[in-house]
Amino acid sequence: MKEVLLLKDGELALKGLNRSTFEDILVKNCKRRLARLGKFTFTKSQSTMIVEPNQPDIDLDEAAAIIRKVFGIVGYSRAAVCEKELPTICCIAQDYLADELQNIHTFKVEAKRSDKKFPFTSPEICREVGGYLLSKNKNLSVDVHHPEMTVTVEIRDQYAFIHGNQKKGAGGMPVGTNGKAMLLISGGIDSPVAGWMMAKRGIALSAVHFASPPYTSKRAEMKVHELLSKVAEYSGRIKLYTVHFTDIQEAIRDHCPEDTFTLIMRRHMMRIASALAEKDGASALITGESVGQVASQTIYALGCTDQAASLPVFRPCIGLDKTEIIDISRAINTFETSIQPYEDCCTVFTPKHPKTKPTPALLQEVESVFDWTELLNQAIATAKEEWITQEEGI
Repeated sequence: MKEVLLLKDGELALKGLNRSTFEDILVKNCKRRLARLGKFTFTKSQSTMIVEPNQPDIDLDEAAAIIRKVFGIVGYSRAAVCEKELPTICCIAQDYLADELQNIHTFKVEAKRSDKKFPFTSPEICREVGGYLLSKNKNLSVDVHHPEMTVTVEIRDQYAFIHGNQKKGAGGMPVGTNGKAMLLISGGIDSPVAGWMMAKRGIALSAVHFASPPYTSKRAEMKVHELLSKVAEYSGRIKLYTVHFTDIQEAIRDHCPEDTFTLIMRRHMMRIASALAEKDGASALITGESVGQVASQTIYALGCTDQAASLPVFRPCIGLDKTEIIDISRAINTFETSIQPYEDCCTVFTPKHPKTKPTPALLQEVESVFDWTELLNQAIATAKEEWITQEEGI
C-alpha cells in the first residue's frame, strides 16, 4: 500500500502574493532535514503539502518524527494513497486503519473534496465510508462531537488520501523567512528556550558562547554543544562561536567595583556578540533574560545592557516566569541537559550584592578607567567557529 505524508502549513495560508516564497523555503527546509533518509517528492496543493518517498525502503515513521519538528508545519498525517473510487476508498480505509480502529470505541468520518468533479458529495462520502467501517468493526459507534478518531478522506486531483487523526506539528514560520539572529547561550535553562522561540518565528540562528577557562570546564562547552544540537532539531544547523572570555573577566575583577562585575561583563558580551553577529550576517541578538529574574535582569540593568549592543536585542522569555520557561525546556528536551552541574562564565566573580538600579552614566564611568579595546578585539578575532547539527543528523 502506497503511503505519503500530508503536511498542513497553517500560518502560511494567511500570506498574500509572497506565499510561494515562504512555501519554497519550507520545502527546502524539509528536504534538508529528510535528506539522510532518502529522496522525496514534494507537491504543493492549496494549504497541504504532499510528501512522497521516492524509494520503497524509506522509514516513514522516522520521516514523520523529523517532520514534526520542522517550523512552519502546523499538523501532519501519515496517509494511504488510493484510486478515486468510492468502493476502493472504503476498503483501503478499513485495511489501512484496522489496528487503530480495533482499539477505539468512537469515530467519525470527514471528507474534503477539492476535486469537485468527483461524483459524490462530502456528506455522501462520509456516509458510505462510515457505514462500511461500522459494518467491519462491531466495537465502533459514531460520535460526531468528541470522537476518539477522525477518519479523513481527501479527494484531490489525482488520488484520494486516507488517514486517521492529524498529529500536531511545530507550528510557527519556516526558519529563514525572517532573517537571522545570534543567540547568546550560557548553558542554563533560559537561553536554549529563547533560541527555540525565535526560530519558531522563522529566524535562522547562529550562537555565541563565552568560555572562561580555567574557571569553567570543557564539560561546560560540551553541555552547550548538546543544548544547541537539541535546538537544531527544530531550527536546522547552527554556527557556534566560542569566545575566550577569561582575560576580560579578570580585567573586570581588577578594575571595576564588585557590585558592577556582572553588569560590565554583560555589556562586554553584548559588544562582542554584536561584532560577531554582523560578521555572520545576523541582524539581531537573542538572550534568555526574563525581567526581574535576577539582579542583572531588572528593567534598569537591561537598559544598561542594551546600550552596549549595536544591534536590536530580542528577549522572547522576557514576560515568562521560571515555571513557564522550564515547561518549554522540558517540551523541547533541553531541561535535563541545562541542569547538568557544569558552571558557565556568568557564575565567575559573581558579586555578593550586585547593583540592581544602575544607570548608563554610572557604568560608562566605571568602564572608562580601563582601555578595553585590545581585549575585546582579541576576543572577537580568536573566536572559534564550528557548526552544530541536530542530534539525528542533517
